[in-house]
Amino acid sequence: MNNFLTVVFASVAVVLAIIASLPLLKPNHQLLSWRSPMADLVVKNAKIYTSDESLPFADSMAVRSGRVLRVGNYSSIKDMVGDGTKELDLMGKIVVPGFIDSHVHLISGGLQMARVELRGVSQKDEFVRRVKEAVRNTNQGSWILGGGWNNDLWGGELPMASWVDDITPYNPVWLSRMDGHMGLANSVALKLAGITTSSEDPNGGTIVRFTSGEPTGLLIDSAMKLLLLSIPEVSVEERREALSRASNHALMRGVTTVVDVGRYFPGASVKHSWEDFSDVYKWADSSGKMMIRVCLFFPLETWLQLHNLITKVGRTMSQWIYLGGVKAFADGSLGSNSALFYEPYADEPHNYGLQVKDNESLLNLTLASDRVGLQVAIHAIGDRANDLILDMYESVFSTNGVRDRRFRIEHAQHLAPETPARFGKLGIVASVQV
Repeated sequence: MNNFLTVVFASVAVVLAIIASLPLLKPNHQLLSWRSPMADLVVKNAKIYTSDESLPFADSMAVRSGRVLRVGNYSSIKDMVGDGTKELDLMGKIVVPGFIDSHVHLISGGLQMARVELRGVSQKDEFVRRVKEAVRNTNQGSWILGGGWNNDLWGGELPMASWVDDITPYNPVWLSRMDGHMGLANSVALKLAGITTSSEDPNGGTIVRFTSGEPTGLLIDSAMKLLLLSIPEVSVEERREALSRASNHALMRGVTTVVDVGRYFPGASVKHSWEDFSDVYKWADSSGKMMIRVCLFFPLETWLQLHNLITKVGRTMSQWIYLGGVKAFADGSLGSNSALFYEPYADEPHNYGLQVKDNESLLNLTLASDRVGLQVAIHAIGDRANDLILDMYESVFSTNGVRDRRFRIEHAQHLAPETPARFGKLGIVASVQV
């Protein structure tokens, strides 16, 4: 099925890019007025899935100023073709409404696309080679950033600073794991950040060490903040380019709307999401550069700021930007051995994972967010983390009363046997992401 979808999306990508701003398709008996306006685009000779039972499939579609005028057979569309109409013959290819991705880090993803790309790397030698190539194209003293690595692809061995120290003697390096909950720093970066044998693990984070106590170069969850503060801020221009890059990537795969949970993760600053909102999204919207719709989530700690903004401007800022809700973290990730479980990890018998934020803080922030009507989404991967959040949500319901909240648990990845039924009973959205 995945191969089939890939072929389909590749064939209709140009159409999806053109009609990314269109609403759901309407059958041909629903017209905007009795007089047929001229279309600026007509898609014909296609197999268009409409999602409407009265007309499940059509072969043609008329569009004007970013809106679907009519869907049906070409004979019912051709009266909308004028001198200025562009006709696109799809030669039988499939067109579907755009997909919605319910959990992305859009600007982070766009930034990563211009950095050292380690996604899919399956050998240590290739890991090192790509870093070495980046060194050749980077000035001495400048940071080498990138990531996407997955140690499971080369047998499970975790990388160490020594892997890249010899080839990066003058450049600090930070390479995040694919899940964003662990990263590798070289010795230069560790020194800049002041991370030494005597450094203490912060709450909700771990400095991975050798038996001697010396850091290996790996930092997990909240421990990443010890190093991230040393990395120069990303410029406004870089972030704007990242939005464009990521949006194009999404459109080429048929994704026209995303829920963006921002550049917020354990160890990162809560201000990043707000800076991106002001510097990137509002700018792109006002200058006509938005290409996909976004539903924005902000750090839970900033719930009052979001509430005040919604009170002032409403949730729907434009056809492109919707203010969604707030997000937090309960635990880490499975690949970083920081997801919170009832049982210890098989390869680390004393490690049950990490609780990134304490129960009391999560509860109080969620209660406050819920009182003003904000949707809350909390990341939980391990079975114990999921149960902790379900318990907390149930407490919020008891305190604030029953209503339709659409509370979410992001990932909901590993559940105890009795837990799935609780999602349905409590009306919690299992926002499953792997």
